[in-house]
Amino acid sequence: MRVIVIGAGVVGITTAWYLTAHGHEVTVIERHAGPAQEASFGNAGGICPSFAGPWAAPGMPFKAAKWLFDEFPPLKIRPKADLAQWRWLFQFLLNCRAERFADNKRRMQRVAHYSRHCLNELVHELALDFDFATDGVLQVFQTEEEAEGGRRAAEVLDGLGIAHRLVEPQEIATLEPALARSGLAFTAGLHLPQDGTGDSHKFTLALTRRLEERGCRFVFSCDASDFKRDGNRVTGLQTASGEMTADAYVIAAGAYAPMLCRKVGLRLPVYPVKGYSITAPIVSAEAAPLSSVMDEHSKVMITRLGDRLRAAGVAEIAGYDRSLPEAARRGLTDRVRMLFPEAVDYDEAQFWCGFRPMTPAGPARVGKTRLDNLFLNAGHGSNGWTQSCGTSRILADIICGRRPDIQP
Repeated sequence: MRVIVIGAGVVGITTAWYLTAHGHEVTVIERHAGPAQEASFGNAGGICPSFAGPWAAPGMPFKAAKWLFDEFPPLKIRPKADLAQWRWLFQFLLNCRAERFADNKRRMQRVAHYSRHCLNELVHELALDFDFATDGVLQVFQTEEEAEGGRRAAEVLDGLGIAHRLVEPQEIATLEPALARSGLAFTAGLHLPQDGTGDSHKFTLALTRRLEERGCRFVFSCDASDFKRDGNRVTGLQTASGEMTADAYVIAAGAYAPMLCRKVGLRLPVYPVKGYSITAPIVSAEAAPLSSVMDEHSKVMITRLGDRLRAAGVAEIAGYDRSLPEAARRGLTDRVRMLFPEAVDYDEAQFWCGFRPMTPAGPARVGKTRLDNLFLNAGHGSNGWTQSCGTSRILADIICGRRPDIQP
């Protein structure tokens, strides 16, 4: 079967991988000049199934209101005259109820842990180089309120059977010795030994090369603009390079997936949630984290990727605004300095922003649409790197008419 995959981020490329592995003839269409140029480029670097869960949680509306006037808040809503934004925010609020949160978290956890299993198989099979490490993730708390939240999270992890350990303040520097150099005081920590780290950009580039070796076709710098239909089937894809045809079509275009869905009358509840990161060379190995530290106070994740340090954070609901405000750069930089004051060369830091393709409920949309040969793998939000292999393998099984190992 001939399949066109629209999007060459980590989700699109892993989709192409599993379809190619099943023997299909795959073409990947990407509007950028190469793979992983959007959300897969500069994300936090954490492969964190234990963290997988929706942002729509009890108490989140109150927190969002409290952060409205902060210069560098974890979540920032910038209201716009945009019906899609207001519809998304309304659905987000509906999903902040406890029972919806619990159900969405269970779904995301199931997919995330399956995805980690799929990634481990790929690493074993292909020996890809992407700064992969399996040293766990440490979440640190500065206030008693944050520590209590950590204890509640631990109870949820208990119920899901996920390995974890609550850490006393004096144990934090044992797990991450560089934090002993920080001037901050911590009230507790939560260690997640099954989580890991890796550079999704490097992973996607490496997997793209393997796909090329297996005959997968790539068409870069090519914008997909519309679909041709005949009844309940897609018969062609209009692109900047002309019309392309296949037996099946997959939309894996991240934050831009809703625009393509609208072309065939589908409303995909995905909205771009902007995040920022800085990446800087490590100048002192001893002063840098061994793995990844999630700073609960600022919601910034700081990750070691080989000889670089990546710090990422902020969720800004403001549409497709690509500006890079100095306040965001300063906020990330200041937080890294507080935690790891001697770790990196800030003069060489690369500042970046990208759009997380977020559903209001949290779980991604994976599977067949109401059109017989049009499929979705979109809406992973901040869990795209963590869940990409799993949702892509599930979708490849669905397209092939196989029963997936788990239900998405």
